Amino acid sequence: MLSAIGNTPLIELGKLIPDARFRVFAKMERFNPAGSVKDRTALNMLIDLVRRGRLSPDRSVVVESSSGNLGVGLAQVCRYFGLRFVCVVDARTTERNLAMLQAYGAEVEVVTEPDRSTGEFLAARLRRVRDLVATIPYAYWPNQYGNALNPAAHQNTMREIAEALHGRVDYLFSAVSTTGTMHGCSDYIRAHRMTTDVIAVDAVGSRIFGDTVGPRLIPGHGAGVRPALADTAHADDAVFVSDLECVVECRRLLHREAVLAGGSSGATVAALQKTAYRIPDGATCVLIFPDGGDRYLDTIYSDEWVATHFGDVAHLWREAPQVAPLVAG
Repeated sequence: MLSAIGNTPLIELGKLIPDARFRVFAKMERFNPAGSVKDRTALNMLIDLVRRGRLSPDRSVVVESSSGNLGVGLAQVCRYFGLRFVCVVDARTTERNLAMLQAYGAEVEVVTEPDRSTGEFLAARLRRVRDLVATIPYAYWPNQYGNALNPAAHQNTMREIAEALHGRVDYLFSAVSTTGTMHGCSDYIRAHRMTTDVIAVDAVGSRIFGDTVGPRLIPGHGAGVRPALADTAHADDAVFVSDLECVVECRRLLHREAVLAGGSSGATVAALQKTAYRIPDGATCVLIFPDGGDRYLDTIYSDEWVATHFGDVAHLWREAPQVAPLVAG
């Protein structure tokens, strides 16, 4: 099963932007066996320790914080190797991700209150992880936020893209949370002297590329605490995308391309829309779609949820040919 991780499809989006004078491709990470780009990270952070006997089923316990996808990826790897896994999530984690974690046999700890000093769930999740690691014998924290094996896994992601397009990638759009995907792709680009511009797609209210922390509804997009891996030098530009823009572009993507994608995938589409005016004719753009929309059926693809949070906004993706930027960025 684990050999199925990676080598995901790269598809062309020919109808996404009508009359575009550049080509748009999407790297479809939902086709990893546990459903997201985080499968790559999960495997890379554990496989060497398992092979060297540092992690063993008879005593080792893996403990990690996750907004959902990395937790599911780790749950799959731990299930395969018979490792006990404790996943610390928060109240924003989708019901479908929680169900998948439980199906894989993970022990789920839900943090229901944000950190008092920062108002962020991530800080509260990390504190809970540290408490668990300190009290559980033989506990191991992979720490996706600071582990160099996270970005290392995504050099293969970029290699697959480069090989599929014979090295011609002018722009790469990557949503950021731990920044591992963007970081690893950037490392590959530099090592192979590619001329690709890396566009980091951050969330409005995120501390990764921004300075002002604000509420965010889409899990896995942005972060309230800047990860240790974050380095703005790995991006040539950063574009900020709001929750509403994620929803609008996910819905537009479904309407135009029949692609059911997750929230951070919609964010990359929104970033492309915002920068389309300066992309030269004949350029090749690649968007990394981290996961599928099946995990967001109760949120992004629920008319009731959208109306509750944003009002009557269906006209934004059903009538207008392109969404106008809703925030500066």
